[in-house]
Amino acid sequence: MDLRARQLMARSHRRRTVVLAAGLGGVGLAAGGLSLLAQGLAPVPASKKPLDRNGGPYVPTPWPIVDQMIRMGAIGERDLVMDLGCGDGRLVIAAAKRHGARGYGVDIDPDLVRLATENASREGVSGRVRFEERDIFDTDVREATVLTLYLLPWMMMKLRPRFLAELRPGTRIVAHDYHFEDWRAASDFTFDVPEKVAITGSATTTVHLFLVPAKVEGRWRVDAPGAGAFDRGELVLRQGLNDFEGTLAQAARPVRRLDATSLRGIDLRFALPVAGPGGQPGRAIVRARVDGDRMQGTIESTLAATTPFGATRLN
Repeated sequence: MDLRARQLMARSHRRRTVVLAAGLGGVGLAAGGLSLLAQGLAPVPASKKPLDRNGGPYVPTPWPIVDQMIRMGAIGERDLVMDLGCGDGRLVIAAAKRHGARGYGVDIDPDLVRLATENASREGVSGRVRFEERDIFDTDVREATVLTLYLLPWMMMKLRPRFLAELRPGTRIVAHDYHFEDWRAASDFTFDVPEKVAITGSATTTVHLFLVPAKVEGRWRVDAPGAGAFDRGELVLRQGLNDFEGTLAQAARPVRRLDATSLRGIDLRFALPVAGPGGQPGRAIVRARVDGDRMQGTIESTLAATTPFGATRLN
């Protein structure tokens, strides 16, 4: 995973190796080289030919940030972790070595791809991870279950429509510092990393977790035989970037508007007012998991026991 200096905003999506010499008695040191050696990974070699790397400089991501990104991604052995701009490969290698995940990294720099491949072999995970020289905008991301990024803002926004259209609902996107503007993160974690001061002028780091939302727009037929206020009703849902709104219609009942709506990846929630015997007012909360054209979950009511909830898409 590449750590890109936020001061160096540039116009294309390629990187260049940064060399820091100040304060080192005139001896240049590749940024992050000491961290690499300390972690058993080889330092970054100098590029053998000029490359058009204007998407931000290459600087290895400090290990505390790698650790936090892996934690927030909740990475496990069933995951395919994909790193766009993988640098020396440390993030996917760490995910494979610590959690048994599979990993795939791409980078525009062939020297870094070669280094990442060597590091994977050295760490004993070459059978689980793969690195390729590839443009991030030409990379097929559809198989990823976790996507890790440290890209400049314009790159994030250029990729956002593809991620929303192509990634499977529930896919976790873990982004370092930069985000997707008005796409709201599921969670954020801000902390200080002193190693960043020499690069950005600030130790402050934020890691964002985004969850690709299920597609819930449309009409749904409700199946909830244990809940008369829902059963055989029709949900009409309208979806935005972060949330959804909608109504529930049933025969011989007025159309009711959903409230307290929430969609986090494939987990959907909404609430409705309900009435008990004698018109006693109450409230019911639906929690369901979306799987393509089906929803399955529960209805929790202040007036009755929890009952199953299901819905099938009609259009």
